[in-house]
Amino acid sequence: MDTFTAIIHQEGEFFVALCPETGTVSQGKSIEEAITNLKEATELYLEEFPAPHHSRSLITTFEVASIAAQ
Repeated sequence: MDTFTAIIHQEGEFFVALCPETGTVSQGKSIEEAITNLKEATELYLEEFPAPHHSRSLITTFEVASIAAQ
């Protein structure tokens, strides 16, 4: 069993989940549903395109200065 990364953000009433290692994306009305759907999409993707062994992704944050509209 491999471990993959899920990046989740909200778009309107849906949560969108992305797996950066495979590029698969899914959505759901809750975070849990989005992750469940992403897991299914990733499993289906990997059936067709097996992934070589990969190392875990490094996830971090960074800040960007905002310029207020005048």
